[in-house]
Amino acid sequence: MFCIFGFQLLSKTSVMRKTFLFTGFFISATFLVFTDQDKNLQESMKRGKEVYTLYCQNCHMEKGEGMEGVNPPLAKTTYLKDTKKNIGIILNGQTGEVVVNGKKYNAIMNPLNYLDDKQIADVLNYIRNSWGNKYPIVTPAQVKTEREKPAKTN
Repeated sequence: MFCIFGFQLLSKTSVMRKTFLFTGFFISATFLVFTDQDKNLQESMKRGKEVYTLYCQNCHMEKGEGMEGVNPPLAKTTYLKDTKKNIGIILNGQTGEVVVNGKKYNAIMNPLNYLDDKQIADVLNYIRNSWGNKYPIVTPAQVKTEREKPAKTN
């Protein structure tokens, strides 16, 4: 009986060690992936701030607060939730009434389709992760995919 019990104890200990090692490896790998993604996002946001300053700040203001009744705010808004829509607005511009944070805006935003895919991804990462916003990273590949689609009028 002791041998069988000893064998079972050894088996359980072995399984526990393997589980512990696997869990430790999984947590470490997950941490590295998120750390790398966070680093990529931070670098993209840094570049995106430069793009924002050059092409967006005049209308949406330095801190994304917009201009009451004219240009919608980009700060603290769920309007930025839809990545494909955000990319489309930059590529194709926007006309017509929009409601952002419960207020109506009706200004024309000209297309910024002369920006390359990386610049668009970077500026969206800056906007979507600044001023109280927190959204997933946008990649140049996502922008390229949307750029290749026929333009929609907004």
